[in-house]
Amino acid sequence: MDAELEPVALTPQKQDNAWKHCEIYKYGDRLQMRCLYCRKMFKGGGITRVKEHLAGKKGQGTICDQVPEDVRLFLQQCIDGTVRRQRKRHKSSSEPLSVASLPPIEGDMMVVQPDVNDGFKSPGSSDVVVQNESLLSGRTKQRTYRSKKNAFENGSASNNVDLIGRDMDNLIPVAISSVKNIVHPSFRDRENTIHMAIGRFLFGIGADFDAVNSVNFQPMIDAIASGGFGVSAPTHDDLRGWILKNCVEEMAKEIDECKAMWKRTGCSILVEELNSDKGFKVLNFLVYCPEKVVFLKSVDASEVLSSADKLFELLSELVEEVGSTNVVQVITKCDDYYVDAGKRLMLVYPSLYWVPCAAHCIDQMLEEFGKLGWISETIEQAQAITRFVYNHSGVLNLMWKFTSGNDILLPAFSSSATNFATLGRIAELKSNLQAMVTSAEWNECSYSEEPSGLVMNALTDEAFWKAVALVNHLTSPLLRALRIVCSEKRPAMGYVYAALYRAKDAIKTHLVNREDYIIYWKIIDRWWEQQQHIPLLAAGFFLNPKLFYNTNEEIRSELILSVLDCIERLVPDDKIQDKIIKELTSYKTAGGVFGRNLAIRARDTMLPAEWWSTYGESCLNLSRFAIRILSQTCSSSVSCRRNQIPVEHIYQSKNSIEQKRLSDLVFVQYNMRLRQLGPGSGDDTLDPLSHNRIDVLKEWVSGDQACVEGNGSADWKSLESIHRNQVAPIIDDTEDLGSGFDDIEIFKVEKEVRDEGYYTNTSEKLFT
Repeated sequence: MDAELEPVALTPQKQDNAWKHCEIYKYGDRLQMRCLYCRKMFKGGGITRVKEHLAGKKGQGTICDQVPEDVRLFLQQCIDGTVRRQRKRHKSSSEPLSVASLPPIEGDMMVVQPDVNDGFKSPGSSDVVVQNESLLSGRTKQRTYRSKKNAFENGSASNNVDLIGRDMDNLIPVAISSVKNIVHPSFRDRENTIHMAIGRFLFGIGADFDAVNSVNFQPMIDAIASGGFGVSAPTHDDLRGWILKNCVEEMAKEIDECKAMWKRTGCSILVEELNSDKGFKVLNFLVYCPEKVVFLKSVDASEVLSSADKLFELLSELVEEVGSTNVVQVITKCDDYYVDAGKRLMLVYPSLYWVPCAAHCIDQMLEEFGKLGWISETIEQAQAITRFVYNHSGVLNLMWKFTSGNDILLPAFSSSATNFATLGRIAELKSNLQAMVTSAEWNECSYSEEPSGLVMNALTDEAFWKAVALVNHLTSPLLRALRIVCSEKRPAMGYVYAALYRAKDAIKTHLVNREDYIIYWKIIDRWWEQQQHIPLLAAGFFLNPKLFYNTNEEIRSELILSVLDCIERLVPDDKIQDKIIKELTSYKTAGGVFGRNLAIRARDTMLPAEWWSTYGESCLNLSRFAIRILSQTCSSSVSCRRNQIPVEHIYQSKNSIEQKRLSDLVFVQYNMRLRQLGPGSGDDTLDPLSHNRIDVLKEWVSGDQACVEGNGSADWKSLESIHRNQVAPIIDDTEDLGSGFDDIEIFKVEKEVRDEGYYTNTSEKLFT
């Protein structure tokens, strides 16, 4: 049935807040909706049913158990406000009043009773009622209304004053056919004036368009509005002085609050290496725990990276600052200088691991896949299509029309990941794109016969689509593994081993013949070899109950050595080590609490660390050990836009005082960015033409000579206005990982890969 569902874009008319938390599909002549969080499909009942599902209204169908709490509370408030208005209208309508019996009063007056979908809402009142003035029983009520109406239009209405007045509560509403779409013109004009002022300010300082998506933007506007007319703006010295100081203290306090979590679950030190456009090399140091990721500091790496000794000293300082007993692992890239520093770090601190970034490894696999001849040709063919579409406004409008406002570009972690994610999106919209190039609109379009437009013929070429389908079969499991590794929703340590198993299994299942699939396996194994010998990843797989109990004994026996290695390194007390070994028996045999039906069902529904916290009380030492491992990430990359934080400014300043001020500014900026991570944060735009995405989409949108502007073909002002859903769909990539692990061939790295010795030195330096 999913294949018959056609995605539908969210139009500006759908303004109910619940629309942002579901996907819309067209199935025949009917619309269906799917919850973004639990993926439940609604085949009827409208947006109200979805809203009640998200708000947790009992007795109104199933309740979503994965919706964020802030979203649930907000939608509950929306529903409660609607119910109060309905009760109020019902009470009013129960008192009959003859319109004919009232004396005529000159002038018409409308009353707007908007629902949560549309319309105008006054400050401080739950609804604005539009009634005909002929229903008033006297001139006093008329004067009361008009005085308050004028006060509102002049901007002087109090937040605590009901627009209509208490003496008008019992009036009978009069139906007006167009009342739902009425917005008070003075309000709209005033709002447009405000928006223009905001636009002039942001454009004047060169701010990015995405500044308005910051979680701090609306609170800033609300704070200004609450100050009333004439509130003064902060000065330059205010921003550099007490305001920055207060923000630094706020962030430092948040980090102090995280330290208790570091002690309980352990934490990971993340090392990011950034290269600015001006040639600066910078190292950013962050700390990960399940509660949140925090930024500690940034250092100039120009001299550090040239010396393994200096890099080791720097990492050692970080470990001491965070607390050596709290640190489970230090994650970096896998260049030689990191390997050498990581080896020394593990010798000096025998209770932690150095680990190369798994996201980088998987990305390298995708990059090598993309270099294979036939895959490279398929990507280039698809890029020719998107470059043509996204450089001609008329063609782009036509595509949006046939795809219901959906883009065919899908930015991802890196350029390589974007290549394959976009091919997947194109495949999803195959029928829409084919309908477009076979339509009368396209045939009448001047570009359809021009040489530059001939690239669109590939959309009717079955050979092209077969190649796209095969590429997606080979790479979509690796893309899923990359999303799991970079997930902000759950720690990846308990899943990454299984994700790579599933990727190799999917390739083998699709291609069948060993001589066909071994080509791709070798690419995966060459890069995964550096992770293969890291005990943490195998221990995470072993301690994840969803995966462990679906694994055969042969594979379990391969993994137990990694678990023992982790026990010896992460648990310094010999007596506790012995207790953990004894408690492992209960876990392996599903004895005691582990064998209860509750615990068995929870294997598939709880996060692994939560499962141990809930059902591991009888094996307390093993439970603490498992939580410590399963609470870690596998990637040193976080998804906030680091390129917009001017770290290099710190080192351009020659004044030590100003350097410290700029360092504190970066500290605040980075942590504020990190605070915005997660679903619905609005940190990133969904517009693929935004210059913030050009680093990964350059080859897909850059115009060539054939796309030079002519006849208004690149006129952005002629683009149709489409509403992009700012809440990205949440997909549980781990849902079907635990369906059985019984192919020992998948777990073993190919002998040819070991003989080639690509990355064996990296891991063998540390673990052999």
